[in-house]
Amino acid sequence: MSNGSSRIAPGERASGHASSSVAATETSWQFLILVGIDNFQALRRRLGRDDSATLIEAIAARIAQCLPDAVARPSGPSQVEVMMLSSTPGALGGCLATLREVLAHPVELAGEEHRVEPAFGVATAMMPHGDDIRLLEEAERALAVAQIEGRTIVRELMPHSDRLDRITLARDLAQAIDQEALFVEYQPKVHVRRQAITGIEALLRWRHPQHGLISPVEFIPVAEESRIIGPMTLWILRRVIADQRRLIAAGHDLRIFINISGMLLGDQEFVREACAIVIDSGARIGFEITETSVIRDPGSAIANLQAVVDTGIAVAIDDYGAGLSSLSYLKQLPACELKIDKLFITQLTSSHRDPLIVRSTIDLAHALEMEVVAEGVETPATLALLSVMGCDMVQGYLISRPIGLEALIPFLNEQAHQATVALSMPTLFTGTTIRASA
Repeated sequence: MSNGSSRIAPGERASGHASSSVAATETSWQFLILVGIDNFQALRRRLGRDDSATLIEAIAARIAQCLPDAVARPSGPSQVEVMMLSSTPGALGGCLATLREVLAHPVELAGEEHRVEPAFGVATAMMPHGDDIRLLEEAERALAVAQIEGRTIVRELMPHSDRLDRITLARDLAQAIDQEALFVEYQPKVHVRRQAITGIEALLRWRHPQHGLISPVEFIPVAEESRIIGPMTLWILRRVIADQRRLIAAGHDLRIFINISGMLLGDQEFVREACAIVIDSGARIGFEITETSVIRDPGSAIANLQAVVDTGIAVAIDDYGAGLSSLSYLKQLPACELKIDKLFITQLTSSHRDPLIVRSTIDLAHALEMEVVAEGVETPATLALLSVMGCDMVQGYLISRPIGLEALIPFLNEQAHQATVALSMPTLFTGTTIRASA
């Protein structure tokens, strides 16, 4: 855990002064990234106490060299703290990609090379926020979850969150569930070859009566910690089923996917109740799970997922590649879709490594008889490259932002996605646009 002496001032950089470009921006973002070394105990046994401390210092120095606009320093015996300012929140993805690449190479110490296994816990905040302690606490919570689930965890420090202590937030969230004060937005998934929308992801939203729109990054962890994640997920399941009936009445019979917390995968009572709701309604539902969330209780999770599939609920693996993906779990999961994390998609046309990772992931998923969904597709060039790679479906702002049901129905009626997809499809030797029949 970081102490007061290792804190980084909001305007500080490696050179000791604030970035002029960021300082000149009226609104900027602060990223606090805690890098934990998961295999530190094994390294310390091999190196000894003094050399293991030197190793952490070497890791911090390497990070500082590769991220010159960041401040990196050891903040514990097995941890490095990285602080960075940016004018846009989107810069975090590139920063994390750089960290992963930097730490993928062994660290040389005393003539020997040592591989490290990093975990990343991140807290982000819009400047100025005036609460460095809360930012640190959020980053520490994120790292704790990241080391359990084997994937990068990002938490956002919301404006005025000093008024939203977690106990109060949990109480208000429970009331919101009881009073049906939550709402759902939908983001379509487009099948590239068919140029048709074949599924929809449901995203839970909460507009607090006093504090306005609260990010899921803020309230989902509270729901998990306070054990109301189960009732909340059953609420969204019932809401989605009701909205699906309206979509069918409008002529759009599409499967809708909802996100399932890893805490619920081993909860047999939740699985039983969720399956009963779906069976009684006859709805076409899918569950999106993170592959690494199975690690908490593999036996129960895989057995419960098989029961879910036997009910007729489709299973999609979400955020693939964001954590320590395990082929041993992947081959056991009864999933029909694999969703590649947007961190690999947003830099697909500008990175040398990401296209190799994405292409190999597509081939792997197809070999396991799964379709592939690319998340975070924002440009025609990205869609064109994914099409050439054989990606089955895409989802992202290029197609549509998450929208409410009242906007979704006209969007589907007008088939607004078709022009975007058709114009983005690659042209080959004949110079004609590639199309495929449904």
